[in-house]
Amino acid sequence: MYELVIGDRAYSSWSLRGWLLFDAFGIPVKTRLARLYSDELPNMLRDYPPARTAPTMKTPEGWVIPETIAIAEELATRHPDAGLWPTDAKARGVARVVAAEMHAGFTALRSYCPMNLRVSYTGCAPPEAVLADLARLETLWAWAQDQTGSPTWLCGAYSAADAFFAPVATRIATYNLPLSARAMAYVQTHLSHPSFRRWRAMGMVDLPDQPYYFRDYPRRDWPGPDPLPARATENGPAENAACPYSGKPVTHFLELASRTFGFCNAFCRDKTVADPAAWPQFMAIYQS
Repeated sequence: MYELVIGDRAYSSWSLRGWLLFDAFGIPVKTRLARLYSDELPNMLRDYPPARTAPTMKTPEGWVIPETIAIAEELATRHPDAGLWPTDAKARGVARVVAAEMHAGFTALRSYCPMNLRVSYTGCAPPEAVLADLARLETLWAWAQDQTGSPTWLCGAYSAADAFFAPVATRIATYNLPLSARAMAYVQTHLSHPSFRRWRAMGMVDLPDQPYYFRDYPRRDWPGPDPLPARATENGPAENAACPYSGKPVTHFLELASRTFGFCNAFCRDKTVADPAAWPQFMAIYQS
């Protein structure tokens, strides 16, 4: 199986991009999580030379491939039917153009608005350099959709190009950045994507807050889909005897709609509390 080294899900935008290249295309992967701004990540990466950053992929044969653009191309070569790049030649070319520009550009936006999936602000007074990056996003997204005739994603069906822009969509959601209605519709499509919702649900609970990402702006509710109103509880019994994810016996519980469900550990429970509808395994039990 593939391995993928990632940083804090709430904050590591590059890790989000790398993980989407697996989860959104149905490619199994084992993740190894390391906390940013600590010794954890450099210590973990000693097992993955010559990597220096998250995400870093190790193939089933043991080859190490850092950098999301290299990961995308390697996975596309190994899994040609997974749909990482469009099958249409023109759409594939457009997708590679926009992914390459995202990989190398938009530094003002990235710097001023670091990814933080745990909050959303009413605004952040973006400076001119950030507004220029937003204008370029509008141009690039509209060009890709016009060239490929795509009404939702950039180049037809969801592709690696969209995975590359997912962290930008989160920044727009977090900082309430100004965009046209057309561009904002693309952002909302990202926020509703099942793989993104699962990543954010895990990011809400997987590690403590990182003080570096705190901004003293007024807050608002997250602009994505409203989660079902689940809550953690200490009390069983649960309707299910086995965790929907691991199949192990349940030890931790949540309540939803006056019903109790069980999980094998706190993380399985808490990621489900964060967004129950993001998890098909849980929803299969809930809707049964």
